[in-house]
Amino acid sequence: MANKRNKFDIDEELETPFDIRHLKRLLGYTAKYKRKIVAALILSVLGSVIALISPMIIQNAVDNYMDSRDDIPMLIASGAGVLMCIAVSALLTRKRSMMMTEAGQDIIYDIRRDLFEHMQKLSFDYYDSRPHGKILNRVINYINSVSDLMTNGLVNFILEIFNLIFITIFMFILCWQLALVTMIGLPIFLGIMLVLKNFHRKAIRRFSNKSSNLAAYHHENIVGAKITQMFVREHENEDIQDRLSEDFSSSWVKAVRWVNIIYPSAEVIAMFAQCGIYAVGLLMMNGMFSLGTILAMTDYSSRFWMPLMNISNVMTTLLNATAYLERIFELMDEPATVDDIEDAAEMPEIRGDVRFENVTFAYEDGINILENLSFEVKSGQSIALVGPTGAGKTTIVSLISRFYNLNSGAIKIDGADISAVTLKSLRSQMGIMLQDSFIFSGTILDNIRYGRLDATLDECRAACQIVGIDEFIMNLKDGYDTAVNERGGGLSQGQKQLIAFARTIVSDPKILVLDEATSSVDAKTERNLQNGINHLLKGRTSFIIAHRLSTIRSCDSIMYVSDKGISESGTHDELMERKGDYYRLWTTNNI
Repeated sequence: MANKRNKFDIDEELETPFDIRHLKRLLGYTAKYKRKIVAALILSVLGSVIALISPMIIQNAVDNYMDSRDDIPMLIASGAGVLMCIAVSALLTRKRSMMMTEAGQDIIYDIRRDLFEHMQKLSFDYYDSRPHGKILNRVINYINSVSDLMTNGLVNFILEIFNLIFITIFMFILCWQLALVTMIGLPIFLGIMLVLKNFHRKAIRRFSNKSSNLAAYHHENIVGAKITQMFVREHENEDIQDRLSEDFSSSWVKAVRWVNIIYPSAEVIAMFAQCGIYAVGLLMMNGMFSLGTILAMTDYSSRFWMPLMNISNVMTTLLNATAYLERIFELMDEPATVDDIEDAAEMPEIRGDVRFENVTFAYEDGINILENLSFEVKSGQSIALVGPTGAGKTTIVSLISRFYNLNSGAIKIDGADISAVTLKSLRSQMGIMLQDSFIFSGTILDNIRYGRLDATLDECRAACQIVGIDEFIMNLKDGYDTAVNERGGGLSQGQKQLIAFARTIVSDPKILVLDEATSSVDAKTERNLQNGINHLLKGRTSFIIAHRLSTIRSCDSIMYVSDKGISESGTHDELMERKGDYYRLWTTNNI
């Protein structure tokens, strides 16, 4: 299932269906801003009621002030009254719109904040099993799509319901017979809405899938742009992009078709209703309906169907938003499988004793990477992990930091089960250096003290001097305040490695993990890194993964990882004497 999801051209299947609780949950975000929303709603209702007075003013003017020149002042006053109603209604509507825009954006901010905070807690396996572009699409595009609903949609929906009620009351007060004529088409419109809503929702869901696929492919190509050009894959990638874009466009056109049925249906029914008013009114004008009444009822009929058309638009927005809410809340409800247990204790200052007790672990059910693995490392020892690719070396060091949960067994540091302590207190005392050192956008100084924000400039410079990069940084135009691009653009691989190593030194870890930290750098950079390594190894428990065996020869113990466990361990000399797996690996690498 995870592998199936991890492709840009595979539609994501919703793991939880949409239900009304999604909307209730969304409305829960409005509670914090209910005063502003209620105030905006009151302004809207006042504006609507004032606007509904103008047809009655027109009816009164036509029926009572059209026959004599003496009534011209009253006609002018009536016109002024209509203009006043329009102006006041417009001002109240504008004020309401500004208030709801502010409240809506505050609500969207809260949703995005909660979603981002939850994402920080999700375990590695969640990110390993999904294209990052699809995740990014939910955080940005989907939430932006919900913004329109929160800014105006919900209040407009409530407002239009009130409008319908007020207009209906005004119509029946003025002429109940013509009011009934206006409402004849209402059951037809509601029937159309009920039939079309499911088709429209499914169409929007298909569109959101294609939008997510396209975003995932674009993200993948931005990250892999250099590889694309190295292997001259531009034309092939353009073909894939065209196919995904065609799916995107086609799904959007199909979704819009349903929208284009809803709104015109309301317009057609509204026109027939107005024709019915003219027909009935003119046929029965002999004393039963005045011309002013017919004109006013025509105005009210138009106003009656406008809220219905607006409601249909809000329903369209709502249906669109529900497809996105499903994705947003699905991500928000994704369980943080690696998290603090209830009453988790703070990890005391680590001394460095590490013990694996019958550890079994699998990334996928039924495919164990490690089985019943047990070993013990004393404080201050340096341990090298070697073995074939995929044997589980990186898995072992990832489990020490509790990036994944165990299937069975236990890992203890200084006698404390790491599953029973808080993640922050555990990981803050560990330092991990990877082969691909990630550099964040910002300054060099920001990157060096990323894991320890209170580090001084002198402490950061001292760390850089240990790995031999201080002189290079100081020769830059802005020194340690030099800005670097995302992923360290503009820096060589070696420079990024050295900056990352300085970052690790500044964090002062109690347990150090080096995962192929020197495998892709030149000889000079490796010497500088080795100085940093020697500095960090003093008095610290360390785990070193390296294919370049010469770098781990002096480790206290070397463990050969294979067959879901450790086949042999010992010092370099001891393992060479046994002439086992390590001996064959050493011999092969040094031929």
